[in-house]
Amino acid sequence: MPREIDPKDTDRAAAFALWMNAPNPTVTFFITLDVTRLVRTGRRKKLKFNMLLTYCVGRAASGVEEFYTLPVGDRLMRYDALAVNTIVKNKNGGVSSCDIFFTEDLDAFNRDYLRYTAEVAGTCADRDLPQCMVIGTSAIVDTELDGAVGMYSGIYNNPFLIWGRYWRRYFRFFLPISFQFHHTQMDGAHAGRFLENLQKEINDL
Repeated sequence: MPREIDPKDTDRAAAFALWMNAPNPTVTFFITLDVTRLVRTGRRKKLKFNMLLTYCVGRAASGVEEFYTLPVGDRLMRYDALAVNTIVKNKNGGVSSCDIFFTEDLDAFNRDYLRYTAEVAGTCADRDLPQCMVIGTSAIVDTELDGAVGMYSGIYNNPFLIWGRYWRRYFRFFLPISFQFHHTQMDGAHAGRFLENLQKEINDL
């Protein structure tokens, strides 16, 4: 379960003091990833591209310590586990939110992904895992995107990734992604390491 921690006892003390009351404390990075391995693995093993990418997001984030803390309201919370959120088109033509607990076991993650996204699509009820630090994602598969900046609401401070359709150049596939994060949670160097980790996890899948 998440627990409140004193920012002064962490490496985020200065960031907490600087950014918690800032009008817009979020930062957005843009990167284009080589997703050739995901496309080919998905086709060969009949696995969903979005599932594979969210799995790699979880693996990449698990190697960056800052992902396990999150500013919530006016407090800094510490989590023991991660989840990856995906937005699901539901049976009523709208969208619902689905949190998937992250496990390094790809088969188990895939089973959970298929089970809970289908469940959420059918019930139109969001699936939330408040015990986890949740990484938000949104796949806009109806178009190719060069980038997207999420809205900062001041309510949810979770890190968030947005992508569209991947595109092909010769024999390789590429995907532009935006990554938005709260500056209290991490600095640019941490976000950069996460994105480097993400490309590595994709290549090593």
